[in-house]
Amino acid sequence: MPFTIDFLDDGRVLEWEATNDGATATEHDDYTPRFYVASRDPDTDIDLTQLHSLYERHPDVVATEIVSRRPGFRRDGESALAVDVDHVDRVTPLARQAHQLIAYPVGDLACFNVDFSREFRYCLETNRDPTPAAELSMLRLDIPVTETGQDTYSELTIAGETVTGSAGDILTTVQAAIETHDPDILVCSTSEIIPTLHEMATNAGVDDFSLSRWPDVDYQQLASHSTYSSYGRVGHSPARYNVPGRAIIDESNTFFYGETNLDGVLDLVSRSKKPVQELAWASIGNVLTAIQICEAHDRGVLVPWNSWRHEFFKPTGTLHDADRGGFIFAPEVGLHENVHELDFSSLYPNIICTRNVSPDVIRCDCHSDRDDVPGLGYSICDDQGYLVDVLQPIIDARDEIKTAIRHEKARDDPNEDRLTELEGRSGALKWILVACFGYQGFSNAKFGRIECHEAINAYAREILLTAKQRLEAGGWRVIHGIVDSIWVTPDPDVDDEDRKDLKTLATEITEEVEIRLEHEAHYDWVAFVPQRESDAGALTKYFGTVAGDDEFKIRGIEARQRSTPPFIEDVQQDCLDRLDATRSPDAVLDCLQDAIKRLHTGTVPVKQLVERNRVSKPLEGYTQNTQNVAALKRAQEQNLAVHPGQDIEYVVVDDEKTSRERVALAHEEIESYDASYYETQLVRAVESVLSPLGWDRTEIQRELVETRVPELMAFATRNS
Repeated sequence: MPFTIDFLDDGRVLEWEATNDGATATEHDDYTPRFYVASRDPDTDIDLTQLHSLYERHPDVVATEIVSRRPGFRRDGESALAVDVDHVDRVTPLARQAHQLIAYPVGDLACFNVDFSREFRYCLETNRDPTPAAELSMLRLDIPVTETGQDTYSELTIAGETVTGSAGDILTTVQAAIETHDPDILVCSTSEIIPTLHEMATNAGVDDFSLSRWPDVDYQQLASHSTYSSYGRVGHSPARYNVPGRAIIDESNTFFYGETNLDGVLDLVSRSKKPVQELAWASIGNVLTAIQICEAHDRGVLVPWNSWRHEFFKPTGTLHDADRGGFIFAPEVGLHENVHELDFSSLYPNIICTRNVSPDVIRCDCHSDRDDVPGLGYSICDDQGYLVDVLQPIIDARDEIKTAIRHEKARDDPNEDRLTELEGRSGALKWILVACFGYQGFSNAKFGRIECHEAINAYAREILLTAKQRLEAGGWRVIHGIVDSIWVTPDPDVDDEDRKDLKTLATEITEEVEIRLEHEAHYDWVAFVPQRESDAGALTKYFGTVAGDDEFKIRGIEARQRSTPPFIEDVQQDCLDRLDATRSPDAVLDCLQDAIKRLHTGTVPVKQLVERNRVSKPLEGYTQNTQNVAALKRAQEQNLAVHPGQDIEYVVVDDEKTSRERVALAHEEIESYDASYYETQLVRAVESVLSPLGWDRTEIQRELVETRVPELMAFATRNS
């Protein structure tokens, strides 16, 4: 079971298997990746003979044959041209030539199984399981932000030990660590460490330096860095590198390793057939697609290179009804006592599995007269859809893991290592389940279909309405609800003896909708925050205290926002503690006053005021002199590489300025900060705490002024 696979330029493949005594390599020189060409439309008859003959004579093609394959889940076996290629890097260029080699209309011909990542393709086609057979050893390499973008490093941290000095000193230390630890995985703060170290060795004349386990290849570049935009958000994809015999995890370009841990990564490796290195840099959708491709492969279904699914015809009225999201009950702004939160367990994935919502069975021809999806009139075939087979094992596995976590925590002496493993695996599966619904409506999804997206939402709306009706009939008042969660408090107009037990109600609702309704939490109180500049409730901004616990649950407000400086976060948390203890706005304002005094007396450490913001465009793309622009100018001045989609950290030192002097970068020596700017941020954070009680920013600032005037007068009297 190889944990990583390398592809050499001469066509050889190296499978690396982890053992208790180190990794061993197995060479293969007979691997020939394959793609397919077939008719895009089942009603179009294409003669593949000419294309077969042309590919057969191509110097990069090893073999060709006409085979029977299913070009889609809704299609039976059809003739397809299979093309075996001499090297994995030649698959995409050869597929592009399909229309150049034969004069078929562009819409008639389609290529399949083309854009697979290299290691995933190998595991899929050779039926290899990339789950490591032994525990993987790891070595961590870090550089400080001041070294990013530099041609040579003067400081580098290896396995927690920092080394500074000349290039020779750093290279010697890294090489010694590699030989001592012999890591299976290199965890790098940025993958640029790999080419930079080798370039440093070349420049310093160090001939025997290498991070690789294979003597002939030091490293390979797999992809260049790029900037992309997804749903209006700019992201940065760093360059990707490969070191033979070792998997690379780039902390600046990993979702699952960052959000979970290595155990979470390895759980998904076993389900997706994507080895560690590819799994680490993959997005949620990429991993979900890989799991779907494995299911398609088992069913003999080819994977389209480019998605071309048309939307089924529907009347305008149906389009209007279908184009809606989940159901929402606007939150009642204010502070509510004795609140219970109930959540449907993995609602959308369970809707898919219990209602058989899958692209291959929705609006099937065999049941076109049925009205299965509420409000939309869509039929769903009785045959089980492939998406159910993909998701049900994940749902079941996560339920088992969550049960194991509860049992482990209930022990007198919980095994922390075991808990870390279980929580990592649970977190990884959660992200797949979270994404599976939205991916059905994603235009680039390999097997998605917008009708599935619409049907899932329709079922979800009906389920939440059913829960609301049953809860209200049982003597509970709904104060908020959104998609799969609902908050209730005892209805004051219903006598206690007439109110139905919440656990009993949840069980009854579970039985009716066939999806488990779980009691998520009981709160002593919950406060729902209004929208900025509006009295309406913000859907995802609330906070409260869990009954019988000192724990706060916080969503949406500053303490949960990644850009918030630690000082602002801490003050907001202190304000929440005051509100919990006193229910008094005055106590919260006292906390604010104290924080403002600390700001203006200069006693707040500057490291506690660091903001972290995402850069959305290159420096020359900005037209306004924002704080980000000032920070980018300082970074440019120091030759630091900050790309669109990456974060930049700084402290605001003079917000009145528009030049680079407006901010100082977090790693610089900072002597002062703009107290007035951070006071404004504090007031904004406290407004989030007090707005459920009817206070807005204007009232808070007025109270601050009225408090300060007597203080100033008293100060003047004492010193007169």
